Amino acid sequence: MIDGRIHVKVVRVDGETVKIGIDAPAEVPVHRREVYEEIQLSNQQALTRQGAELPKLPLPATAKPKRETVKSL
Repeated sequence: MIDGRIHVKVVRVDGETVKIGIDAPAEVPVHRREVYEEIQLSNQQALTRQGAELPKLPLPATAKPKRETVKSL
């Protein structure tokens, strides 16, 4: 048991291979180490990536540009 909420058990032993099972609440993410590290790297890159500015989309043909009204005093 981990933290009273996560239950780890040996499911099968086959030679030198051990299969484990993890029973944890849905809000507790459970990943293999290499998957966890890839997620962390991807998140870090998303925070630090200086991407190009997104292009502006053209107005649809049916859209009318806004006109500014000027009042004379």
